[in-house]
Amino acid sequence: MSKNLTKRAEDYSKWYNELVVKADLAENSGVRGCMVIKPYGYAIWEKMQRELDRMFKETGHSNAYFPLFVPKSMFEAEEKNAEGFAKECAIVTHYRLKTDDNNKGKLIVDPNAKLEEELIVRPTSEAIIWSTYKNWVQSYRDLPLLINQWANVVRWEMRTRLFLRTAEFLWQEGHTAHATRVEALEETEKMMNVYADFVQNFMAIPVIKGVKSANERFAGAEETYCIEALMQDGKALQAGTSHFLGQNFAKAFDVKFANKEGKQEHVWGTSWGVSTRLMGALVMTHSDDNGLVLPPNLAPIQVVVVPIFRNETQLEEISNAINPLLDSLKATGISVKFDTRDTLSPGFKFNEYELKGVPVRIAIGPKDLENGTLEIARRDNLTKEVVAQEAAFEYIQSLLLTIQNDLFARALEYRNNHITKVENFEEFKDVLETKTGFVSAHWDGTPETEEKIKELTKATIRCIPLDREEEQGICVFSGKPSAGRVLFAKAY
Repeated sequence: MSKNLTKRAEDYSKWYNELVVKADLAENSGVRGCMVIKPYGYAIWEKMQRELDRMFKETGHSNAYFPLFVPKSMFEAEEKNAEGFAKECAIVTHYRLKTDDNNKGKLIVDPNAKLEEELIVRPTSEAIIWSTYKNWVQSYRDLPLLINQWANVVRWEMRTRLFLRTAEFLWQEGHTAHATRVEALEETEKMMNVYADFVQNFMAIPVIKGVKSANERFAGAEETYCIEALMQDGKALQAGTSHFLGQNFAKAFDVKFANKEGKQEHVWGTSWGVSTRLMGALVMTHSDDNGLVLPPNLAPIQVVVVPIFRNETQLEEISNAINPLLDSLKATGISVKFDTRDTLSPGFKFNEYELKGVPVRIAIGPKDLENGTLEIARRDNLTKEVVAQEAAFEYIQSLLLTIQNDLFARALEYRNNHITKVENFEEFKDVLETKTGFVSAHWDGTPETEEKIKELTKATIRCIPLDREEEQGICVFSGKPSAGRVLFAKAY
């Protein structure tokens, strides 16, 4: 199997696009800007979904499902949210087609089937969900309301890229209602921490927790918490967001409850979500010029066995020797594939599983049977070890943990080496051009300064880190006083 991947150093964007397609993760579809997620890619998304869903339920949330369509008047109810998504909306105006009398076989929109009210294809579900919550909440006994939805959304992007930015994508969106401001803020921060836990411990991607600036905040939110990651090309990627909505949506949709004293109050809200964009983050953080590199915790196949044989007798002997090990691995929850295809050479298979990022590869042939050994290869660093068959079970279990931890450590080292403090705007621009990564700089706190920096450099404030040191300084652009450093970067 020939990979023929463009090298990252030559063209990172081209490398990414080629890898997503050649590794069988996804491909462009017949609908402009939309993708087909292929079985191997979807298997990774399913593992992500399964772990996140478990984490949501452990924190008290329940799943529900809400309509794909939102009446335009309902969408407009929360003004900032509607304005924020207006340019990305797909709109349904008619409900029927009919045959074109002048051009047989062609269908046209039936002008008599115009909807009384246009429907927005959801770019996000706050409007439809909060209009529903009005019927679900009457008393403080109904709170907190902790709901999550797994769904697709549509945002009509003009420039698209597989997983990173598509007109339709998959995600989850949590929407919660609370009796007090304090409870809602606690929920917002809790879900940011859930995302950070997942991304770091399952995706092996280090993140920085922070809050967004007013310019980058979710439309309709009072505060947006986020986790920011750094890709291998030095660009940042927003890996998850959690929004404190205040009472904005409760007031827009008149969601009130009777408190313990019997007085009517508006509830306090949150929303939070991650999407298939995480698939792009996974590819870009760990993979190399040979193909995907997947952390074991999310790999659809964690261990693959490639038997080396010339005839059915040899294959049977190899199978008898290896099956007890495979059964033991499967019993501990490790996903294993025994590739017995006789139409492909071992070399082809080695290339295929290297391209697809399978963490551990075992090769076993007649000589290994004689010696009682296995050749075990790591995908992350492309090293091999010869291991005694009787020691293989413990070795592989330990190796999978080691690979998971090593991938995180490698990404963390890269991230830490690409955070650069600057003191003036010349340094700021120089770092973005020559080193890339996060630029730690003083900012005067004004949207005007942030917008001007973005206009001149294409860098945005990725977050105001939660753990930043409060230190007085001078804004790198305006020269005005600053209360602390923020992280700028070019981003996906």
